[in-house]
Amino acid sequence: MRYWLFKSEPSVWSWDDQVAKGQAGEEWDGVRNYQARNFMREMEPGDRGFFYHSQSEKAVVGIVEISAAAHPDSTTDDERWDCVDIRAVDALATPVTLDAIKTRDDLSEMVLVRNSRLSVQPVTEAEWQAICAMGGVDP
Repeated sequence: MRYWLFKSEPSVWSWDDQVAKGQAGEEWDGVRNYQARNFMREMEPGDRGFFYHSQSEKAVVGIVEISAAAHPDSTTDDERWDCVDIRAVDALATPVTLDAIKTRDDLSEMVLVRNSRLSVQPVTEAEWQAICAMGGVDP
């Protein structure tokens, strides 16, 4: 299993919106960055990810699961763009803010810290464990 992080502006697509989609989940569509697209092409059903509220909140708020491998993004006819489907698994008991992540030496190399603009990014197993612990959930 691999781990990922998905960023979304809560005013556009929030954790509550994701949860409302239930077991069916939702396409993680609209990504128009080649590196983020390539990460989605590496994902497999069953991989887990953090759901991160960007903009004002800047916090990991939930855990999602990849429910469908990369496929053409339904929001465009341009065949260069793929997306995955994700479904909500669990909310973090305590949201983990970017500021809190930045205080930890063991998370200093996290892509979120080094390249905060990338909307889809990998997370190492050690980073996954640390943030789950910070958020009060069982990894």
